[in-house]
Amino acid sequence: QVQVAESGGGLVQAGGSLRLSCTASGLPFDDLTMGWFRQAPGKERELVSCISRSGSNTQYGDSVKDRFTISRDNAKNTMVLQMDNLGPGETAMYFCATVKNLGPWCYKSSLEYGYWGQGTQVTVSS
Repeated sequence: QVQVAESGGGLVQAGGSLRLSCTASGLPFDDLTMGWFRQAPGKERELVSCISRSGSNTQYGDSVKDRFTISRDNAKNTMVLQMDNLGPGETAMYFCATVKNLGPWCYKSSLEYGYWGQGTQVTVSS
């Protein structure tokens, strides 16, 4: 069983930054494709970003490109999402997700991920 845990959410003013972290255990971390998704009340879950097992391939949702950066440190079993210039519309629960994938790509669809964390709340005030 893979255990996934997020940390780093909180309250930030519009234009500010937050750094989310995710750890996963139960399988070799470098066998795992990782992703961040978010869901606001009444809205569908959407991709924020994903990263391949080696970190060589990354994908971003259109609304976060050039503001968010995803990275991973396989030696520390940790993935990080740096979020800059946050807007009030980005208030949501942010979820870390993972799946075993030995290919050099990551998945943009939430349906591909088999393991999820409990989520961490990000609130952006105007």
